[in-house]
Amino acid sequence: MKKTVLSGIRPTGNLHLGNYYGALVNFVKMQNEHNCFFFIADWHSLTTHPDPKMLHTNVKNVLSEYLACGLDPEKSTIYVQSDVPEIAELYLLLNMQAYLGELEKTVSFKDKARKNPNNVNAGLLTYPVLMATDILIHNADYVPVGKDQEQHLEMTRNYAQRFNSKYAVDFFTLPTPFILGQNLIKIPGLDGSGKMGKSEGNAIYLVDEPKVIEKKVKSALTDNGPEGQNLPKPDYIENLFTILKVVSEQQTVDYYEDLWGRGEQRWYGSLKKQLAEDIIKVTSPIREKINDIKGNNEFLQKVTAQGAEKARESAAKTLKEVRQIMGFKKF
Repeated sequence: MKKTVLSGIRPTGNLHLGNYYGALVNFVKMQNEHNCFFFIADWHSLTTHPDPKMLHTNVKNVLSEYLACGLDPEKSTIYVQSDVPEIAELYLLLNMQAYLGELEKTVSFKDKARKNPNNVNAGLLTYPVLMATDILIHNADYVPVGKDQEQHLEMTRNYAQRFNSKYAVDFFTLPTPFILGQNLIKIPGLDGSGKMGKSEGNAIYLVDEPKVIEKKVKSALTDNGPEGQNLPKPDYIENLFTILKVVSEQQTVDYYEDLWGRGEQRWYGSLKKQLAEDIIKVTSPIREKINDIKGNNEFLQKVTAQGAEKARESAAKTLKEVRQIMGFKKF
């Protein structure tokens, strides 16, 4: 029997190489093996008060990128969070299982409240409950999570267990982290840091034009070259090699590894040129698909309508049973 897997992304910007190799290529494989729900978390984005003029555009961008990267609406349930109103009601009901003290102690809440003291809203405080709702409304078995979301998943398990215990039922599944595999690829940033990300400003986006990619790679942090043979690479050089190993042919990687090992200098320009060319080779077909999909509103309407129908069928079943368990009955 297939297990249910759920994953969501906030529509706050375009997807980058780190998103693609870190998760999306795995999701494409996953949808052939599991019952997958992938959603655009537009309600989650409201905690930061996004520009109303851009919210729909951002949703459209991320959805188009998901589809262009290989997520298949015939194999998976792909939907926009706000198209499933059952989520809002279960969110309300699960809030009754959440306590102020535990919500105030979450790392993400404390961090965001510290950085934005003038925007400590109730949605931010109960963010873990909405995340739990997204998971529990489909009774997901697995959730792919990053390190910064492990606490939220543990809280989801707590709410599920608390509900089951309070009402003496074995209803909610206790979700577990989905391990994407031993060979999970982590794409580093171009600025020498260990992470490629939007907030870090060091990302190469799937929609970047070739000239933009060339400029970004050219500006990547380097030095004067190795100062001897077979020395360990500094992190910022290792980062370039990590990306090279993902996008380039093995003989290309071997060529530059040999230059490093022999202690040769004055070849970083060549490395960056080759790296940019190979990134462009990978991203150009994806970028073209993204632009084609974004221009096809009829297709996007079909995908989101189909996804909403499938997601609502699952959500309505869960909500109906929760209401019955909690004692809500119609006259």
